[in-house]
Amino acid sequence: MMRMEERLKGRRDFQAVYHKGRTWSNSLLVMKAMPNGLDLNRYGFSAGRRLGGAVVRNRVKRLVRERVRLTPIEPGWDIVFIARGTADYHPFKGAIEDLLSRARLLKGGRAEP
Repeated sequence: MMRMEERLKGRRDFQAVYHKGRTWSNSLLVMKAMPNGLDLNRYGFSAGRRLGGAVVRNRVKRLVRERVRLTPIEPGWDIVFIARGTADYHPFKGAIEDLLSRARLLKGGRAEP
């Protein structure tokens, strides 16, 4: 489980990342990231209504959140993950690693199995 200080909480936090951050995307996710000047990362997770009902959207966000929690990421970033599609755990793992690798935020070049 992520600690509260590792979460982007308000609309203002999300808007800052949306407007000032850089964007990377693939078929399952969009990732927006910007430096935050802290010694830790803060994360936000979003899923639009076109993915489905609340149950589907919350499941997707839980899967992405858990995969991000297990992935070693360079500290000092505010990162928002926006789900584009639904999938199981393993496709999200590859999608997240792809985005973090392209953004050069993956610590040590590899994530946990």
